[in-house]
Amino acid sequence: MPGFAGAQSIALTFDDGFDPREEPQAGVWNQALLDALAKAQIKSIFFAAGKRVDSPAGLQLVRNWGLAGHSVGNHTYSHLDFDEKHTTLQVFISDIERNQMLLKNTPGWVARLRFPYLKEGDSVAKRDGVRVWLDAHHYQSGAVSIDTSDWYYDQRYREWCAKHPGADPDPFRAVYLAHLWERALYYDGLSRQVLGRSAAHVILLHTKRLNAEFLPDIVAMFRAKGWTLIAPAQAYQDALYGMRPEVLPSGESILWSLAKQTGLGGLRYPAEDDVYEKPKLDRLRL
Repeated sequence: MPGFAGAQSIALTFDDGFDPREEPQAGVWNQALLDALAKAQIKSIFFAAGKRVDSPAGLQLVRNWGLAGHSVGNHTYSHLDFDEKHTTLQVFISDIERNQMLLKNTPGWVARLRFPYLKEGDSVAKRDGVRVWLDAHHYQSGAVSIDTSDWYYDQRYREWCAKHPGADPDPFRAVYLAHLWERALYYDGLSRQVLGRSAAHVILLHTKRLNAEFLPDIVAMFRAKGWTLIAPAQAYQDALYGMRPEVLPSGESILWSLAKQTGLGGLRYPAEDDVYEKPKLDRLRL
């Protein structure tokens, strides 16, 4: 898909959190993300999943985001898949509340929810029930317009690094940046089809080693392509994020859901998954 002329904008957002109990490099990678954002003069939002940060060291890493001027949002405590039959509406709401209790006194805290896996309910009762709860508790949308498979690229990157200790990571950097750019163009195309314009984009990334090491390159790429990096608070002022598609299962990128609602064909499901990226990385032997 060719690049589009125009004034595209994008906000960088990060999910999950590093767990110092399981990852010795958690503090180093968390700080690398914050340093890259500071150097680029970008504000972001970190949607923390409580079970990954529920330790003194983990909560300090979350605090560091707020102290650096970034927002901290709710990604639920247990990172449950709301589309699973056993994840009832009450179970899911209780998990949101548990995470809020854990994080509500964190610097930068905002009542903004991002659904784990971008799954927003497999039934009308669950989808609409959680929307009623969110409205009643003054939660704002944490939807994304650009979804990616960065989590899978991180998995492959770790495997590649283990097999090539000390090697120049440029080949992996190049293919990862190409993936993010391809996904940005795809979802910007959806935006133009369903909205008639380029949205103020919100991209989903994760707190992973891959992004800790390549975030400066990600920022440089988007800027070199003519995109403006904006704060999530600014992006979420776009009317797009106030829309509530009526599709089922509910979720994915909000642009994907709107495209499905309009009957646009050719949409894969799940929208982003390892099955789409594995053959590509296998062919490149990465």
